Amino acid sequence: MTTEPRDVVIRYVEAVRDGDADVIHDSFAEDATWHYPGDLPISKVWRGRDAIINDFLGGMGPVLVPGTMKIELVGTIAEGDRVVAEWTSKARTVYGGTYDNRCVGIYTVRDGRIVSVVEYADTRHVAATLFPGHGGSEPAGAV
Repeated sequence: MTTEPRDVVIRYVEAVRDGDADVIHDSFAEDATWHYPGDLPISKVWRGRDAIINDFLGGMGPVLVPGTMKIELVGTIAEGDRVVAEWTSKARTVYGGTYDNRCVGIYTVRDGRIVSVVEYADTRHVAATLFPGHGGSEPAGAV
């Protein structure tokens, strides 16, 4: 198992794609953080491996139709311990819609484990498909 930052991130994204819970768990440092900006119910800094895996990532399960999630790694750029990864996520939702988003994560990797992530995605699409009825998805100035 390599500890090169780019390889760690690629292995993690592929584990999410493949549903490999052990590799997902082992990819994170125990005190890792994941920042999901915005004003959605999931928007905050998630602290600790267990909160990231069980509450943030695992918390999406109830709104997605089981077996429909498809993740594809588009590419990575690495410099030192930082890796920028771009991926697509597609799934059917329990609300009858289709989640189809292109995401970017800025990962920091140390000693072969992810210690922090800042994720950027189309939060308006996330709100509309995964959190219908959630306030805050209107553009500024909308009436």
